[in-house]
Amino acid sequence: MSIMKQSGASEIDAKIIDVLRHRVGKDERAAKPHDWYTATVLTLRDAIIDQWMDSTRKTYEQGGKRVYYLSLEFLIGRLLRDALSNMGLTREMEKALRDHGFDLSALENLEPDAALGNGGLGRLAACFMESLASLDIPAYGYGIRYVNGMFRQRIDDGWQVELPETWLSHGNPWEFDRRESAYIIGFGGEVVANGDAVEWRPAEKVEASAVDTPVVGWRGKRVNTLRLWTAHAFDPLRLDAFNAGDHFGALAEQVRADSLVRVLYPADSTPAGQELRLRQEYFFTSASIQDIVRRHVQFHGDIRSLPEKAAIQLNDTHPAVAVAELMRLMVDVHGLEFSEAWEVTKATVAYTNHTLLPEALESWPLPLFERLLPRHMQIVYAINSRVLREARKAGMDDAAIAAISLIDEGGERRVRMANLAFTGAHSVNGVAALHTDLMKTTVFSDLHKLYPTRINNKTNGVTPRRWLQQCNPGLTSVLKDAIGPAFLDDAEKLADLNALADDAALGERIAEVKRTNKIALAKHIKDLMGVRLDPDALFDVQIKRIHEYKRQLLNLIETVALYDQIRSHPERDWVPRVKIFGGKAASSYHNAKLIIKLANDIARRVNSDPSVGGLLKVVFVPNYNVSLAERIIPAADLSEQISTAGMEASGTGNMKFALNGALTIGTLDGANIEIKDRVGDPNIEIFGLTAQEVEDKRANGYNPREVIEASRELQQAIAAIATGVFSPDDPQRYAGLMGGIYDHDWFMVAADFDAYHSAQRNIDRRWEQQASWRASAIRNIANVGWFSSDRTIGEYARDIWGVREPA
Repeated sequence: MSIMKQSGASEIDAKIIDVLRHRVGKDERAAKPHDWYTATVLTLRDAIIDQWMDSTRKTYEQGGKRVYYLSLEFLIGRLLRDALSNMGLTREMEKALRDHGFDLSALENLEPDAALGNGGLGRLAACFMESLASLDIPAYGYGIRYVNGMFRQRIDDGWQVELPETWLSHGNPWEFDRRESAYIIGFGGEVVANGDAVEWRPAEKVEASAVDTPVVGWRGKRVNTLRLWTAHAFDPLRLDAFNAGDHFGALAEQVRADSLVRVLYPADSTPAGQELRLRQEYFFTSASIQDIVRRHVQFHGDIRSLPEKAAIQLNDTHPAVAVAELMRLMVDVHGLEFSEAWEVTKATVAYTNHTLLPEALESWPLPLFERLLPRHMQIVYAINSRVLREARKAGMDDAAIAAISLIDEGGERRVRMANLAFTGAHSVNGVAALHTDLMKTTVFSDLHKLYPTRINNKTNGVTPRRWLQQCNPGLTSVLKDAIGPAFLDDAEKLADLNALADDAALGERIAEVKRTNKIALAKHIKDLMGVRLDPDALFDVQIKRIHEYKRQLLNLIETVALYDQIRSHPERDWVPRVKIFGGKAASSYHNAKLIIKLANDIARRVNSDPSVGGLLKVVFVPNYNVSLAERIIPAADLSEQISTAGMEASGTGNMKFALNGALTIGTLDGANIEIKDRVGDPNIEIFGLTAQEVEDKRANGYNPREVIEASRELQQAIAAIATGVFSPDDPQRYAGLMGGIYDHDWFMVAADFDAYHSAQRNIDRRWEQQASWRASAIRNIANVGWFSSDRTIGEYARDIWGVREPA
């Protein structure tokens, strides 16, 4: 880094030309834009490598503790802009490329989004990795190098179509193969006695090999490693079968290995799908745990000292099998007694829970688990025996013991992975204050009684480098002029803006930046979808995974009610609105996919209706990903965070929008509560039932039909959707979806509709008072610096991992 920074743009220019010729193999006059992109990445990568090696060397010299973050998802997005900014080389690279007629931002747009994640879980993991490096904490992220990832979303006639994500089709210049870091991963087979010990003899083996990507911290302070696993068959081609004419069968073992790293979240509605999910989770977890143990023994000797040198954080239940795998290695390979291995495991492992939804707390049919992982099944039973004896000794009754057990006996016997993670960890954290409190009283209530000090809260955060400085450089520049650059290193310094919240000139400058961002987004949507948007309208945005608890349906029904009101009362002074939706539905989630279709059907009707003029537009932007979020969030005026209270663990989109000056409309759910506490009640629009009120309604016989019939606007909107007003080609398309609201309304759409509708009209009134709106926007920016992932990681480091507190 130092050579490049000291040499400036001319030396970078020379380096790019050298790389273009000798590593890309192109003369600068013949090179295409993608060649220049590759040369730019490789030039920057060379500077990063020096810092990467220095960081690794420093860790070994200091003998410090490392953090190991295991996550099935890492939604890292594009890396070029992020790495350039964090290394402080953006201006030099811009000038060097400009001299050759290239715009850096155009080359940045050639980089595909890495298809390594789906939603908030994966984006959080990416933010955490960046903050770990920015705080100079040695860390590895461990995951899977998915070839096709989640899926690329296309919208055909309003329906979601899933296509393979081909982000690796032209290679990945950021990654490094580490063929020396390869491990055998076994499945099936049997466990046999071997003297006083036991030996697992797998029937099937694959090789996991590492591919490393550097993760650059702010100002290049540290470069950590994201290590992703890819799979190889030991016998990729059975030549005898191939020569015998069985050309497909000859490749069966490699195809079986490839399936482990092909797709994120393969549908698990079939036995084969369930088996593949479990195989994937064990594959990446076993490789990661083997790598951690190998490194520790190589440099520190005794496996018993693992907790002093390693902190393993499980990001949700997907890697929970790490508890049994670590036990297996210590007992079967390193010869520890079970009790001693159990204490070492608990002292090393920590677990983050991200959901209270029972279906998301993974469990596996016991026969499947035992067939694939017979030794681990024995270890799970042994752990369960210890835990249940402990519970009985503590005086717990049969119902509590049944809830605590690692084996669910209620119906089909299943292995509860969340309980395994909870019992095998010294720390179990929620990701927002409400979520953590609900963990103690709902899904983990009995485990909490048995281990009352284990649950703690670590409210999520987002990296302000990507989600302010890089995605919104115009706003960043205005803020630097207003309060100085200190917030670049400490996001909580944004609080200095509070003294300027009512400064009209500052409000106007921030509004100008927002309008510029809206113009840019409107152009992108026009080019992409052919829909014209008014940048002076209120941009009302809900972009996130499509799920019924996130209540895109509530937003859409209210949009229909607004549409009807505008048509019925054209004489009123309506606030022009643009409703922007985006997000993917899981491939097998019928209702979520139907909600996407409904959004597109409503958009088609509303956008072609001259009676609403420019007062209402609706767009569903396809293939929502990190790069699209980076375009939309800086342009948003209103952030929709309207989940059913008690069901969103935290949310991080709510933090990103507020950081970029959008006001939140939301329920008292997840981190919305803490955002409200930080920004102040006048600067957020809260509506609807609380988590306790939702629970009470569900318990006491809630009747949604009565609610619907008592609300004229709601009844008319539901009727319009149900009877085919927006689906004339198939009038019954949404009858079942709307009928579900009448029949049970589990997600409280009807219960919260009137409050939501009223809150939206409050938003209209706020928007009409632009000076007040701008002051509220400034107060949002000023008071959400606390939601930096640097703060979150600092709390993990201090309270859970026991690594040195960041300077």
